[in-house]
Amino acid sequence: MNRNLSLSALALAASLALAGCGAAESGSIPAPDQPAASSSASEAAAEHNGDDVMFAQMMIPHHQQAVEMSDLMLAKPDIDPAIAELATQIKEAQAPEIDTMTGWLEAWGEPLEASEGTEGHDMGSDSMNGMMSSDQMTELESAEGTEASEMFLTQMTAHHEGAVEMAQQEIENGAYPDAIVLAEMIVETQQAEIEEMNTLLQGL
Repeated sequence: MNRNLSLSALALAASLALAGCGAAESGSIPAPDQPAASSSASEAAAEHNGDDVMFAQMMIPHHQQAVEMSDLMLAKPDIDPAIAELATQIKEAQAPEIDTMTGWLEAWGEPLEASEGTEGHDMGSDSMNGMMSSDQMTELESAEGTEASEMFLTQMTAHHEGAVEMAQQEIENGAYPDAIVLAEMIVETQQAEIEEMNTLLQGL
């Protein structure tokens, strides 16, 4: 009698174990410690507001022009090593930030460029926020020697001051944490570069 009970208990235990394995394999019972599925898109599109969107849309072309200005200087023969180092530093810092902000706008489902008539659209226009006009860019490309160095440092200082102003607006009004962190980095690094450029200008 006892032997029959023991066999029955073993059979029941084996049956339950097999049923549990089948359920786990079928997906009806989640595996232990399995993380819940998450959407990278929803994470990237965390709470943000119009100021975050405008910050990215305006800072991207602003950064692009700074990279272009740096390339123009680096292409010149006999460039001052200190200015070459600064231009390289600006390019290496701002190019990845362009990619970062582009990723935000794509995740948010926003266009990369602000439409005409959008509030704040003129933040990226010539003479606004330190942006150089096409004529100024042509002059920089044509300049040589000390004239080119002075022009680059003067224009880039104004350009940086505009970026700092835009970043401060994001810090005050933005909602997306990563955008605010980037804005704080822009203020810190570009203010330091402004001081460096002023020192270089005095030495020309």
